[in-house]
Amino acid sequence: MGWMNRYFRLRENGTTVRIEVLAGITTFLTMAYIIFVQPAVLSGQMFGMSTGMDIGAVTVATCLSAALATAVMGLYARYPIALAPGMGENFFFVFTVIGAATAAGFPQPWRVALGVVFISGVLFFILYALGIREKIFDALSPSLKNGIAAGIGIFIAFIGLQNAGFIVKSPGTLVTLNTQFASPDIVLFGVGLIITLALLARHVRGAILWGMLATTLLAVLARLVLPHVPALAGIGVVAESKLMTRFALSGEIVSLPPSLGPTLFQMDLVHAAHVVMWPFILVFLFMDVFDTVGTLVGVGEQAGFIKDNKLPRARQAMLADQTGTLVGAVFGTSTVTSFIESAAGVEAGGRTGLTALTTSGCFLLALFFAPLIAMVGSYSPITSPALVVVGAMMVRNVSKIDWSDFSELAPAFLIMIGIPLCYSISDGLALGFLAYPFIKLLAGRGREVSPAMYVIAVALMGYFVMRAMVK
Repeated sequence: MGWMNRYFRLRENGTTVRIEVLAGITTFLTMAYIIFVQPAVLSGQMFGMSTGMDIGAVTVATCLSAALATAVMGLYARYPIALAPGMGENFFFVFTVIGAATAAGFPQPWRVALGVVFISGVLFFILYALGIREKIFDALSPSLKNGIAAGIGIFIAFIGLQNAGFIVKSPGTLVTLNTQFASPDIVLFGVGLIITLALLARHVRGAILWGMLATTLLAVLARLVLPHVPALAGIGVVAESKLMTRFALSGEIVSLPPSLGPTLFQMDLVHAAHVVMWPFILVFLFMDVFDTVGTLVGVGEQAGFIKDNKLPRARQAMLADQTGTLVGAVFGTSTVTSFIESAAGVEAGGRTGLTALTTSGCFLLALFFAPLIAMVGSYSPITSPALVVVGAMMVRNVSKIDWSDFSELAPAFLIMIGIPLCYSISDGLALGFLAYPFIKLLAGRGREVSPAMYVIAVALMGYFVMRAMVK
């Protein structure tokens, strides 16, 4: 334990090995859904179609790329931030990039899409080498950074409420309250949320993780989920839910992972470099850059890492994203980026890279314990309470916004509402980043804006033009 204390500076950060490990497990459980969602999306099974990608190989690629990128974050940047293939980027990969490659007549479009991800990762590395991404981070005012943290908090809470079925889509109002309060899924979510809040109110260390474990036990006892364990064999077969299909896991708790061969080194770089695919490369690049910046700011503000408006070791943290994207494309998955669910581990006490290293180890173990992980990660009412609680805590950052200066509060507010309403961190950030320099300039205070923000604003204009072109 001595080297851990020295390397991760546990005492200096007011934490222990036990706290860091529990925080890492908490982070993993809140983002474990990606292990099962990512293969379903990239293979096309989620949409009743086939992209040609092998679902088993994508599963392994997802776990390996997440484990490697998160390990880089933990060991090199020493931050409690986990990475995995990003939601949003995966849908863009399937519906837009593969679609464009198909329309262009390229053979095996999914391989072209992987090539596009790889090339965007190379450009990402160039930005890293030039220090451009770090300059973007440093160019943000304190109000913008706290607006990002609050906006991500609202976004996380919204995702939690939606995943639990507590709010549902509505044609007239986009979303509305689900009136089926007697639904077992909603009841379990409500009970899990109350348990977690009660533990937090009593200042119980690891309250979020204990809340998830308690909710999992209740779900098993209520036959909402059913692991294939001999001791539980007498519980019986689970029924169908009105809101979502409950599931019983088949097979054993431990299973060998599928082969990575069908997607390993399958990028088609020749067709990916064709001029037709350039706009998609740049869109992937912008999405990754701003998703990374947004997550680092949000989690950094929540954990208190940002000092004098700067994040120490920001350059090292961004290397983890770049590494994950390159390796992910080689293994056979879409863009790897920092996950906002890392905030759950921070709230559980995680303050160092040991938290990320624990999460990395969990992704590797998930390759052999997929049936057990699926029981927790694929049933949203178990993990959703944690997202709602963490979101509420992140919204506290609104108190740090300069509400007396409209040129600061307006862009911060656009980011706060833009992230959840656009259902995208990168698009929400783009709204605020685009508005900030123009408001300052028209207010006669253009000198308060760093040159980098003006460059970002011009680049974002191009970003929106490219997004319009590739729709």
